[in-house]
Amino acid sequence: MSDKKIVVDGVSKSFFSTQDPLPVIDDVSFSVDDGEFVAIVGPSGCGKSTLMNIIAGFEPQDRGWIKIDGVERVGPSPKGIMISQHGSVFPWLTVQQNLMFGLNSGSPVDKAALANLYAAMVGLKGFEAAYPHELSGGMLKRVEIARALVVKPEILFMDEPFSALDALTSLRMRTELQRILGEERHTVLLITHDVEEAIYMADRIIVLSPRPATVQATFHVSLPHPREISSAEAQRLRVAILKELGIYALDSAA
Repeated sequence: MSDKKIVVDGVSKSFFSTQDPLPVIDDVSFSVDDGEFVAIVGPSGCGKSTLMNIIAGFEPQDRGWIKIDGVERVGPSPKGIMISQHGSVFPWLTVQQNLMFGLNSGSPVDKAALANLYAAMVGLKGFEAAYPHELSGGMLKRVEIARALVVKPEILFMDEPFSALDALTSLRMRTELQRILGEERHTVLLITHDVEEAIYMADRIIVLSPRPATVQATFHVSLPHPREISSAEAQRLRVAILKELGIYALDSAA
């Protein structure tokens, strides 16, 4: 059996209006191994989120195909769950109820116990009965991550999940997620505009070109966790990725 969890082969996409077609993605191909964490970075507006939606099955491609565990993906994959920048916590449910929402098996007592376990895992012990309006932005993101993980997805599709948070909260959430991924096995595909976030979390970083997006470069990240972004090796990688993006560092590392 292949260890390729996700295979993207020759995927292209254009948007159509009353004018000429607008090519957004052009012949993109790559694969993601089972248990691998791959980050995708690229210029603003290059089609990163569109590519993610296609891979996750929420949007059709014009050409090419996607396979999950060797099976062609024809719709949203039941093996994956999306965590987006927009958030999807139900405001009328408590933290515990939000986490129980996607659990389809087990008694109410078992579901509540599992929800409480994952609430504690993301640092929300004691807030199980709280409603979303009573929580900070960082805590809401913790609820969303816990709700995704509690259903034990094989794949996490993450579209700039921390972009709305302040820098310190974002760093804390990255660290928390990395700790959880060290305890549970998931294949992760992350879309981000933050190069340092990609270096901090990913096993491999794919750089997309300006629209229409193609795979411009790939970088393997061999740094052990937890990673020190200020290390010389991490900074060399950062500069190399920024150069691929057309952004030259102005410090001595450049």
